Amino acid sequence: MGRITERRRIVRIRAGQVSERADTLVGEEPLEIRVNGRRLAVTMRTPGDDFALAAGFLVSEGVVARPEEIARIAYCTGESGPDSTFNVVDVRLAPGAGPGEEVLERMRRAVYTTSSCGVCGKASLDAVRTTARWPRPGAGGPALDPAVLAALPDRLRAAQRVFDRTGGLHAAGLFAAGGRLLDVREDVGRHNAVDKVVGRALTDGRLPLGDAVLMVSGRASFELVQKAVMAGIPALAAVSAPSALAVDLAAEEGLTLIGFLRGTSMNVYAGAGRVALSAAAG
Repeated sequence: MGRITERRRIVRIRAGQVSERADTLVGEEPLEIRVNGRRLAVTMRTPGDDFALAAGFLVSEGVVARPEEIARIAYCTGESGPDSTFNVVDVRLAPGAGPGEEVLERMRRAVYTTSSCGVCGKASLDAVRTTARWPRPGAGGPALDPAVLAALPDRLRAAQRVFDRTGGLHAAGLFAAGGRLLDVREDVGRHNAVDKVVGRALTDGRLPLGDAVLMVSGRASFELVQKAVMAGIPALAAVSAPSALAVDLAAEEGLTLIGFLRGTSMNVYAGAGRVALSAAAG
């Protein structure tokens, strides 16, 4: 089975000194996601939480929204190639669940993901504007204290156990509005980390996540905004910048989008009505 980390010999140069040493690297392997026995997508991911990743991906794509829609998730045994048994996951939908075979076939032709960009293989912009199964965030949801938001990056970083050993992983953390950490997942791909968090919430029966804040370690892309909306999450915060398309989608869907969340500074790009601006000014 694929490993989360691997050891490699390297040559290290520091302050004019050259040495050889072992270094810890993050693992990266392909995961093929099948639905009812047929390939739907392939993503490059860090092994671990594969079932949650598959479930979260199907939430993001609008295939499922409730745990009872999934009959089982299992690795495909007997696949050829080294370690392939643990790099192929089959999600069996419950009878009557899912969008139907015709829609799934269109998705198979349009979807391909990689660890760097989850929507690069989408056929068109319309293909990524999936239909949410939960109500849009709108104007509801929790009130967000800027002081609580400011603490989230450090809390997320403190929970990144594998990052401390490799320095090569993205993280997605799910927080209560008051700042309590609910879940954190790491992956070489930022979109995979979010899918793992969402997939775990799905299997635990916690969707929609209407009182939660999603914190990510990198930038806020269009796809991450979409994934938050599909999971019913009202607020997404990132330590780096959002894209223009991500801001447009957040404003359209009523999601609070925060970027450059560093220290006590942050930019609110959409959904500022949820943020207690008077507290920030004070």
